[in-house]
Amino acid sequence: MNKHKVYEKILLAGVVACLLIVSTANAETIGKLKVKASDKCPVCGMFVAKYPDFLAYMTFKDGSYAAFDGVKDMMKCYLDMARYLPAKKKSDISAMAVTDYYSMRMIDALKASYITGSDVLGPMGHELIPHESDQKAKEFMQDHLGKKLLKLPQISPAILKELDP
Repeated sequence: MNKHKVYEKILLAGVVACLLIVSTANAETIGKLKVKASDKCPVCGMFVAKYPDFLAYMTFKDGSYAAFDGVKDMMKCYLDMARYLPAKKKSDISAMAVTDYYSMRMIDALKASYITGSDVLGPMGHELIPHESDQKAKEFMQDHLGKKLLKLPQISPAILKELDP
């Protein structure tokens, strides 16, 4: 097994462990956050309030939050918090939320199904498109030429790199 495969397996195990910690998130916080016009995505610097259809966010145990203009940037941050939010750790996360494509409601990022490779573009181009159920995700795949259905633990740096050609 080459070094990259070993690294990916170790990274995936770490992501799964962190998700188990975050899965205790308080469901009451999902959908309650009101982003401000001044909130910027810590990954790309865009003002997130301009893109409510793609809003994603993390809330932290200390009451603070980080808002993103799309799931892709939230996952980049989640997988490399030391780079994008150096004052935070994954263990500080109390909840993660994404905007469901069809209902436009905030849903739990840990329970969502994500589609890659579709013809739907977000503010930063190709995007992970979230859905509340696998059934809706599969319908979306048929309607929008989606390539893969993923759950959060399957989202890796390699998947994100595919989205940023």
